[in-house]
Amino acid sequence: MSFPQIDVKPLDTETSFRIKAYKALKQAITEMDIYGHPGEIKLEERQLSEMLGVSRTPIREAMTLLEQEGFVRSVPRRGIFVIRKSKAEVLEMVTVWAALESMAARLATQVATDAQIRKLHDYVDVFRDRDPEEHVSEYSEANIAFHKQIIRISGCQLIVDITDNLFIHMRGIRRVTIGQDHRAQRSVVDHEKIVAALEARDADLAERLVREHTLGLAEHVRKHGDFLD
Repeated sequence: MSFPQIDVKPLDTETSFRIKAYKALKQAITEMDIYGHPGEIKLEERQLSEMLGVSRTPIREAMTLLEQEGFVRSVPRRGIFVIRKSKAEVLEMVTVWAALESMAARLATQVATDAQIRKLHDYVDVFRDRDPEEHVSEYSEANIAFHKQIIRISGCQLIVDITDNLFIHMRGIRRVTIGQDHRAQRSVVDHEKIVAALEARDADLAERLVREHTLGLAEHVRKHGDFLD
């Protein structure tokens, strides 16, 4: 008697390594402080291969994917570099982020749970009695998490996906600028008003406050963003 035979294909370990390398490199690039210094950030293929414990082939394939997504650029005879945006490009991205996050805030007033909105207090209340300018690094991370939370609770996965590809640059710009011109103190006040609008389920107000808050970053970059050129 014959039995059906299972048709198992060999595992494509290179593809698996490529995906793992891609995810690890994308996460690392996202967390880099790419605007905190003027120099270019070069990615060394051999070093990355040793750090990740894989051959150079999946590293190259991962770099190709990252280049297609706009995270890195390949320069003939020089190597691969993390992309730094120009001042004009940053201003465009901040404007797009303002539109997306403000819509996320509007949606959040309709679909977010009370617990999800209360989570925003975690990033605001800790600085109510502390000067954020004396804890700039800590506040910078809280600030970034605050804006990510608004997008997360919008319930719109497409907004989440689009902003993920902008996040590396928005994170870098926010990190550099939050300690300038008393922006941290003003940011705390803005965040408190945004949370109050979300808790009141006031869609028009929440949308307007988030948009104005982020466009304020654009105005700051326009005036003080010479480090980007």
